[in-house]
Amino acid sequence: MGIELDADQQRALLRLTALLDRHGRPARHGRGVYLHGRPGRGKTMVMDRFYAAVASDRKRRFHFHDFFARLHTAAHEAGSIDNGIDRLLGSARLVCFDEFHVHDIGDGMLLARLLDALFARRVTLVVTSNYPPSGLLPNPLFHERFEPTIARILDRLDVLALDGALDYRTLPHEGGTGFAAGRYLVAADPAPGSVHLTVGGRTVRARNVAGSTVTFDFAGLCGAPTSAADYVELVARFRSWTVCAVPALATVPMDWVMRWVNVIDVLYDADLPLTVIARVPLAELVESVHGVPDLARTHSRLGELSQIPAVPVGQCR
Repeated sequence: MGIELDADQQRALLRLTALLDRHGRPARHGRGVYLHGRPGRGKTMVMDRFYAAVASDRKRRFHFHDFFARLHTAAHEAGSIDNGIDRLLGSARLVCFDEFHVHDIGDGMLLARLLDALFARRVTLVVTSNYPPSGLLPNPLFHERFEPTIARILDRLDVLALDGALDYRTLPHEGGTGFAAGRYLVAADPAPGSVHLTVGGRTVRARNVAGSTVTFDFAGLCGAPTSAADYVELVARFRSWTVCAVPALATVPMDWVMRWVNVIDVLYDADLPLTVIARVPLAELVESVHGVPDLARTHSRLGELSQIPAVPVGQCR
């Protein structure tokens, strides 16, 4: 792997490597690592480099959105949350979670049960997060109820900040693959199209479908009552995405913006190419938007796309 790590990233990788025994397998001490810092600092890259080096097939790596979507399905099929957890984890001795976060008390209670299961098994746990443990479930109405879970995290995981000054996604880049092969274009809205897709028992309107390629209008995707689990289902069906008519996010309701955050999270973790056809440049996209969790991460990730300032109408079909 040719990417040279900076000093903070090297320190984090060294701490992760200490979780392994001399054979490169997860040690049986049951202690783990919680990596946190702002978007674009290399947390996921470091964790994935560590994960690839683990000499064991008793390891699992999940993105948080994908895991919860799988957990709900597995719990329904297996008859209970605990049985669903058993089905997903199997005999794993190492579990890695990317983008660990909690914004909803329901997810918080589910997460508490998951952590109890992991700690009872003495599974080695590694997580990356934009939040320190004390910043999880920040809503003051519910945070106190989550504090016992935070205490368990602090008791069982070593907390390490990976939060250098540079957002690496802001650096110039060429020839990206996967998500980074996508484009961010500024263009006028083209004439709409309409294709109806069934997702999660509801209908979602797309603009166009061609094989494994799908095109959505922002309003049709994020203005509908869709969830992260729906996006996980959609990326399994469509491997190249375009989203048109993306407005300045300050002009739409907050729940639309939160769905946009989830869309980008799911596409990024699936490493699928995305073309964004927006009404404003990326620098203006999130201006004056406040109170939406993880929007900074979304903005950072969109910075990996090739920025094309203006194109003629008709690019988005």
